Amino acid sequence: MTGIRRNSNDITLFSGVDWITVILYLSLTILGFIAIFSATYVEDSENILSFEHKYIKHLFWLGISYTAALIILLLDRSMWHKWAYIICAGTIFIVLMTFIPGLGKTVNGAKAWLGFGGFTLQPMELAKVGISLATARIMSEYGYSVQKFGDVIKVLLLLLIPMGIAVLQNDTGSGLVFCSFLFMFYREGLDNWICVPIIFLAALLILSFLLSPGVLLITLIVIFTFSAGMLMRNRWKACIKYVAALLIISTLLFLALGFGFGFKFDYYDCLLYTTMASMVAVVVYAYRKNIRKLYFLVLLFFISVMCLPTSDMVFRHLKPHQQDRIRTFLGLEDNRDLLYNVNQSKIAIGSGGLTGKGFLEGSQIRYGFVPEKHTDFIFCTIGEEFGFVGAVVLFSLLCMLILRLMKMGDRQLEAFGRVYCYCVASILFFHCFINIGMTMGIVPVMGIPLPFISYGGSSLLGFSLLVFIAIALDASPIKRQSTLRKW
Repeated sequence: MTGIRRNSNDITLFSGVDWITVILYLSLTILGFIAIFSATYVEDSENILSFEHKYIKHLFWLGISYTAALIILLLDRSMWHKWAYIICAGTIFIVLMTFIPGLGKTVNGAKAWLGFGGFTLQPMELAKVGISLATARIMSEYGYSVQKFGDVIKVLLLLLIPMGIAVLQNDTGSGLVFCSFLFMFYREGLDNWICVPIIFLAALLILSFLLSPGVLLITLIVIFTFSAGMLMRNRWKACIKYVAALLIISTLLFLALGFGFGFKFDYYDCLLYTTMASMVAVVVYAYRKNIRKLYFLVLLFFISVMCLPTSDMVFRHLKPHQQDRIRTFLGLEDNRDLLYNVNQSKIAIGSGGLTGKGFLEGSQIRYGFVPEKHTDFIFCTIGEEFGFVGAVVLFSLLCMLILRLMKMGDRQLEAFGRVYCYCVASILFFHCFINIGMTMGIVPVMGIPLPFISYGGSSLLGFSLLVFIAIALDASPIKRQSTLRKW
């Protein structure tokens, strides 16, 4: 095809808008309203249009969200980069207002809400927008690199602010959402030697509740020995012989101290101390052979070993209900009160069958067996009334939206838009995985709404802002002009 000349008059107000993403957004919000209406509808109500009904309140917030989305598309796209830090500071300030007596409101044990007459607002949902914009701004600065430790620390310190506030608000679930930014870091080129260990340490923390420290320590020794062997390839035999020799020497030393001076060590103490001695040996070996990556492996091993005795201390500092949820989820405790929610959720989803019982026909939902059926457990409403087909449709729409956001990030010409799109995709993925997972009993129960589906004006407005800012950045004039040049 020969070149086609286009002038600026060819570019309309909504040129470049990804209408597929807009259609996915509209489909999810409409499906969410249908589910909320079904979950909260009262048959003997005199006025179904009364503002006392939750579905009418949600419809009001739906109108606000649609209006905000339209305004975002009309605004200058460059303002999001220019005002990123100010927007972030403003949203964090609003979150801090929840600690002001008279303004802050406690809902379900979390003091994370602001009360205005008959309305409530959860500022942390808006803070996700500000934090995502500020993260994108930092990572788009000239010279920024995820390979530089200092640059990564800048973003981590930013993320620690909302996470710390969420802990103080007793709203740990909202704070954990920002852990999903690890996926964005990986997309930006964070070394696997950092991503994989973080996931490994998280798995180690979970296993520490199930296995004894001695078993975990032996497992760690085996894993890291083979890891060192794979890292050094042909030199792993020499390394193992070197470390084994020092292990024997250190073990004999501890035995001599035990028998000669009367020091008492149990088997775990001996294993721990000899392991520490072997770590010193590995460091010496790495220095002699100039194997830099082995230093990082030893550091990770040291952190892992330190996590073993501290995991119990961390567990003791959790709230009682959080401890109960972890014990129940891991099968360490049979708490019927906590299992009731999940069991009823499974019954509701399973009773839906292939095509469901029909709109407003869900018995588990209609008769109140499933708690929080319009908020955290709204997936049960769709599963029971629309069956497996309805659940697959919802799941497919959410997956397509997340994948679409990732595609939008990949085609950005500037780092700001790319990082922001992946921040939004990470947040949506975390919410969907945790919410749907807890209704099916594969993750612990926590207060995480299902994007665009769960009842709540704050979450609906927050997710709408997140998605439409990404759409606006994707439709920026710079990107459109570059696309036109290809013609």
